[in-house]
Amino acid sequence: MSDALLTVAPQRWALLAYARLRSLWQRWFLWLLLAVLVSVLLVTVVWLAGRHEVEQVQAALDRDTADAVADLRSGFQRNAQSLRATQAPGADPARWPEVAAALLREHREWLRLEWRDSALRPLQAVNTPYRMRVLDEDTRGPDQSDVSLACAAARKLGASAYSPSHYVPIAGGGGIEVMELCVPIDAGGYLVASYSLRDALIELVGPTLTRGQEVAFTEADGTRLVALGSSRRTGTRVFTSQQLIDLPGTSLMLRVDGWRAAPDLFPNMLTALVTAISIALVSVLVLLARDTRRRLRAERDLADALAFRKAMEDSVITGLRARDLRGRITYVNPAFCEMVGFSPEELMADNAEAPEAPYWPTELAHEYQQRQARRLAGGMPPREGFESVFMRKDGTRFPVLIFEAPLINAHKVQTGWMSAFIDVSEQRRIEELSRASQERLQASARLATVGEMASLLSHELTQPLAAIASYASGSLNLLGPDARGDQAEVAMAVKRIAEQADRAGQVIRSVHDFVRRRDRTREAVAPQALIDAVLPLVRLQARKLGVIIEVVLEDRLPAVMCDRTLVEQVLLNLARNAMQAMDGPDNVGSRVLRLRVARAVAMGAAGQEDGRRWIEFSVADLGSGISEEVAERLFTPFFTTRADGMGLGLSLCRTVVEQHGGALVFEPNKPRGTVFRFTLPST
Repeated sequence: MSDALLTVAPQRWALLAYARLRSLWQRWFLWLLLAVLVSVLLVTVVWLAGRHEVEQVQAALDRDTADAVADLRSGFQRNAQSLRATQAPGADPARWPEVAAALLREHREWLRLEWRDSALRPLQAVNTPYRMRVLDEDTRGPDQSDVSLACAAARKLGASAYSPSHYVPIAGGGGIEVMELCVPIDAGGYLVASYSLRDALIELVGPTLTRGQEVAFTEADGTRLVALGSSRRTGTRVFTSQQLIDLPGTSLMLRVDGWRAAPDLFPNMLTALVTAISIALVSVLVLLARDTRRRLRAERDLADALAFRKAMEDSVITGLRARDLRGRITYVNPAFCEMVGFSPEELMADNAEAPEAPYWPTELAHEYQQRQARRLAGGMPPREGFESVFMRKDGTRFPVLIFEAPLINAHKVQTGWMSAFIDVSEQRRIEELSRASQERLQASARLATVGEMASLLSHELTQPLAAIASYASGSLNLLGPDARGDQAEVAMAVKRIAEQADRAGQVIRSVHDFVRRRDRTREAVAPQALIDAVLPLVRLQARKLGVIIEVVLEDRLPAVMCDRTLVEQVLLNLARNAMQAMDGPDNVGSRVLRLRVARAVAMGAAGQEDGRRWIEFSVADLGSGISEEVAERLFTPFFTTRADGMGLGLSLCRTVVEQHGGALVFEPNKPRGTVFRFTLPST
């Protein structure tokens, strides 16, 4: 046992330690989770602010690029219209070089203007005055592929067309990217303008676009053709935007690379404000964590105090109940719940329609309501307490001793009443047992007196009975064996007197032996003989009460081992009690006494069949039966339901039967009445 306790104790402490550690971990986990969420919020806000700024820069760059593309398209379109205007109807072909030179002075993006016939042979040509001659006259023939492509596209579209850009080397190293514009003439032939892509960027794109960023023409696959603008600075971030310039006959990609410094940690006032609030929140969290530690210590102390108080309340056998000033129950301890049989939920249910408590007896509810009203009005209960009666859930009543006191809170204000209840039913039971013990002692004293009287009577009655027997024997001798007529009847009567006197002597001797607890002799007696011995006396009382006697004996019954005289007295006493039970106005015409003897099988203490053989005697009547209250005390000495009875008959009968090893029981008879049965061992 001790080893088991030593094994269980460490496990219990380990479980308690684990539960406390788990509770502490859960508390700190919530704080840690809150700190992580605040940190994530701060980082997310800063990141979203930076991302917003990046998106704004990118959006501005996309807008600038779109505006530049629109400027380029409109510039290319205006240039094509200006070039076509040189061949307006009525214009002098001889003055075309002069007009073309004027256009070249206005459009620095053009390197050369040419007038070609339908076979693409140059008729007239003018070069830009702002640059050294880049295009060689020898290479500007009708077989020039770029011009051929542009003019073929123009002829097909019936409008201006452009050739893909091509690289033109410059003497001394280097070169430029050139794009050809071919405009068809209504009179036949073509006007060809050679664009310098670099100069096109300079002239057709606003100068603000190239400040702080790089603007370039690229092919569709990303190959850079020309670029303008500032170079990338260290510590900057690249923002790129590119859009397609779809020209008739070719396509160009305008790419703008912006050099922007990396966004600040706090790019705007909102982000700085949110960051400051987050830092303040983290500081508050730290202060709250310190306060939580103090509160945890206070909670642990309070939990220990509450656990101690709860253990005390659960361990006491005194019922505790708290009520508010309206009379509603606010607290009950387990002892009180066990006392009345109701759960705490049932007792503390707020039911305004039923002001009485569920444990109040129905017949006393009005009185208890008045007492509760006086208590709620301010009436002080007695300090020594008072007794009352409560009702359990199953309806049983039990006495209680009640102590009540005002319930005062921490502000010295009464908030209700606290009551303590002591179940005094056990005390009352002990008092009842003590009283019953006193009665049994008195009954034992009376039994002792009865025993002494029985011994005295048996001693005093022996000589008169012996004298009666002697006188009867003498009378029989005087009458002689040959008596006739009236003398024979007298002889029979005297003989019966002698037999009853001898029987009375045997009864007295048996009672004397029973009282003095001496060993009695038992003999084998036929059940028929026992019945025949009591039938004459039973029939005398049966004729007086109008009772019909029925005797039923099973065939071939074995003899029983018994004290014949005592068993006859048991049969006689049971038969008389049965006839007296039918002596009433309700039993007129149905007074039948049934004596039955049969074999029986007795069961041992372990529920197994007893190997011995038994004979069962039963005495049945058709009386009013035995009530439950009488049945509980039927075999109690000196308990009787008759005014002239002593209450010893059935008690002595059961004692005699049990001394023979049998058992005396009773049960209701059908359709009415009672059956008494007792068993005796057979030979």
